[in-house]
Amino acid sequence: MDSSFSLKPVRPADQAAVRRSNLALVLRHLRDAGPRSRAAIAADTGLNKGTVSSLVSELVERGLAREGERERAGAVGRPGTIVELDGRGVGGIGVEINVDYLTALALDLTGTVLFEQRVALDVQALPVAKVLDAGAELTARALRECRRLGVVPAGVTVGIPALVDVTSGTVAFAPNLHWTDVPVVRGITERLTRRLGPPSFPIRTANDANLGALGEYAMGSVAGTADLVYLTGEIGVGGGVISGGRLLGGAEGFSGEVGHIQVDPGGRVCGCGRRGCWETLVGLAGMLRLAASPADPVHDPSLDLEQRLDMIRRRAQLKDKRTLDALAQVGTGLGVGAAVLVNVFNPRVVLLGGYFAQLGPYLLGPMMTELEARVIAPRIGGCRVELSWLGFSAAARGGAHVALQAVFDDPALVPVQAERDSG
Repeated sequence: MDSSFSLKPVRPADQAAVRRSNLALVLRHLRDAGPRSRAAIAADTGLNKGTVSSLVSELVERGLAREGERERAGAVGRPGTIVELDGRGVGGIGVEINVDYLTALALDLTGTVLFEQRVALDVQALPVAKVLDAGAELTARALRECRRLGVVPAGVTVGIPALVDVTSGTVAFAPNLHWTDVPVVRGITERLTRRLGPPSFPIRTANDANLGALGEYAMGSVAGTADLVYLTGEIGVGGGVISGGRLLGGAEGFSGEVGHIQVDPGGRVCGCGRRGCWETLVGLAGMLRLAASPADPVHDPSLDLEQRLDMIRRRAQLKDKRTLDALAQVGTGLGVGAAVLVNVFNPRVVLLGGYFAQLGPYLLGPMMTELEARVIAPRIGGCRVELSWLGFSAAARGGAHVALQAVFDDPALVPVQAERDSG
C-alpha cells in the first residue's frame, strides 16, 4: 500500500464533523424534549455521558444552552443539573416583500419576538431598486434592534410572492409585483452593506407561501401537523404544502403557486397573463373589487392592510349586502380551489392565512359547502379547515425560522462568547 495515502488529514475532519453533528443532536433534543439532565440527554440520544458533558459545555459557551436547577429529589443516583435551551443571544430575521406592504420580524432561538414591524408600500408602483431600498432599510432596523439587545444574527430570509430560484437568490417571476429575473439577495446584501457593513450571516430568499407554511408548522395554531395545506390570501393566492412533516418544494423549488390553478377559462385576466386563475376569484384584489367601488378607501394601498380589512369586517357586521355577497362569493370560490388540493394531497388541515384568516368567519360556511360537494373522499378525507393565528406575520416568522434552523443544524455557526466579545 502506498504510504503517501495518509489518513491523518482525514481523521480530524471526520472527528470535527461528528462533533458538529452531535452538537446539533443535543441542541435539537433540548428544543424538542425540553430541559433535561446530562444523564437524561445521554439516555435519550444514545451518546455516552462524557461526550454529552463536553457537548453541553460547548453549547453553554456558545450561549445556546444554560444550566438551571438541580433535579428534584427522588431521582435515582446523585441529582444532576438541569440543562435547557437558551439561545436568547441568537436571532433569525424574516422579511416579507408583498404587493402592498413590507414586514420584518426577528426571533431568538427560543421563539421570542425581538422585533416586528409592517409598513404599507405600493410595491407595484415603485421601481425594483426603491423596493429593495425599503426592504434593506426595514431589515437594517431589525438588525440594529438585535445589536442593541446583544443578539447575534444567524441569518436573514426574504419571502416574496414569486417563483424563486433559491440557489441563486433570484426572483425568476413575480406576476403580481411585475418582477422578472430580479437578484434579490444580491440587491439586499449590497444595500445592507452600505448601511451596516458587510453581513457576517447568510441572506436567502424563498417563496412567501412556502415560508408561511413553515412558520405555521413550526409555531402556529396547528404546529406539528404533519400533513398540512397552508393558503394565504393577499393580492394573489399562495400555498405551501407540508407532507409527512416535510415541505414540498418541487424539483426546481417552484412549488406554491396554487393561485394560478385555472378555475374559469373564460374569466378575468390574471397578473400572470392567463385567464381565470383561482386568485382572480379569491385574491384580495378580487374580493375588494366585489365588495367596494374603485374610489372606496379599502382600495387605498397607502393604508395599512389590516385597517382596510377592518372596514370590510365592520360593514359585514352591519349586514351590508354588497359586502356579505362578496364574501360569500369568495368563500365559494375558495372551496372550489381548495377541493382540488384536498383531493390531491389529503391533508389533515387546510389552514387559511393572510386576509382569509382575518375574514374567515364569513368565508368558512360557503367554503365548507363546496368542499363537501367536491372532495371525493368521505367526510372530506378527514380534513378540517382552520384559521391561522399568525395572520400576516406567517411568512416573516417562517423566514426567521429558516434562518434559525441553520443553527439547529450546525450550532458551531454561533461563535463562543469570548470570540464575540473580542470581535
